[in-house]
Amino acid sequence: MPPQPLFEGVYPAMTTPFEDDERIDFDQLRANARRLEAAGVDGVVPVGSTGESATLSHDEHVEVIEAVAGALKDVPVIAGTGSNNTREALSLSRRARDAGADALLLISPYYNKPEQRGLREHYLTIADEIDLPQIVYNVPSRTGRNIDPDTAVALADHENIQAFKAASGDLGQITEIVERTREKDFTVLSGDDALTLPMLSIGARGAISVVANVEPVRTCAMVGAALAGDFERARELHHELGPLARALFVETNPIPVKEAMAIRGHGSPELRSPLTRLAEEHRAHLRDVLDELDPIDVETPVETTDR
Repeated sequence: MPPQPLFEGVYPAMTTPFEDDERIDFDQLRANARRLEAAGVDGVVPVGSTGESATLSHDEHVEVIEAVAGALKDVPVIAGTGSNNTREALSLSRRARDAGADALLLISPYYNKPEQRGLREHYLTIADEIDLPQIVYNVPSRTGRNIDPDTAVALADHENIQAFKAASGDLGQITEIVERTREKDFTVLSGDDALTLPMLSIGARGAISVVANVEPVRTCAMVGAALAGDFERARELHHELGPLARALFVETNPIPVKEAMAIRGHGSPELRSPLTRLAEEHRAHLRDVLDELDPIDVETPVETTDR
């Protein structure tokens, strides 16, 4: 029998709210973390791409992790600590561990485009040094390099490397990774909201989700239904969320999701340069999409099958 997965369910890729002067709005950050926990998420992921990690200083990374960890009662914090510099990724990972992170999300090295052997050495170096559960993050559209199935399967043998966030859009490749790691203590998580349900149907065990910032209850219900085998209910929720998933990626993430959070009253739409606020022509459509999704109070669960 395959081992019980450590990473399973919904993990919102949190935004980092800013004040008008681009300072971090820590009060709103804590409120967002508490709201997501109350909605039933299985963990949260601060300081990743959605959290604008590229424009946060290392000290700010630590402060965000500390604030989120301090606001939560009972769900893990998975901190984004990846870099295209292995030494920097190690430093960020050590500091995240000391700040209260329970696990790490490590984007693959970007811009310098290492070969597959370099990717393996990068991840294994961090896994050997940092004794926390780690998630390998493959997003070729941001990094310019794909983590191939052989590399993913080899990394899955390390006890600290316990999951793979798949955002390649290649269901064939993702299927192969799922197939070849089924007997390992390793899970595949969706990193693409539009493909979460298809990935769950082939054996993924959850999602690191942008949509879940705005619609955590529906996202949890969809993933929970799929994991319980109730694909009729999961499909219904998938299609309810589909227009929002598309609207949140009309411009570079996290531009649209910060606008959506502002519309829902969960922080300002401010971003740090060089990212800019969502174009005016997209804002009306986003409001229309959100109007079609009646907000669900976190105290009112959506009916679904128990996991």
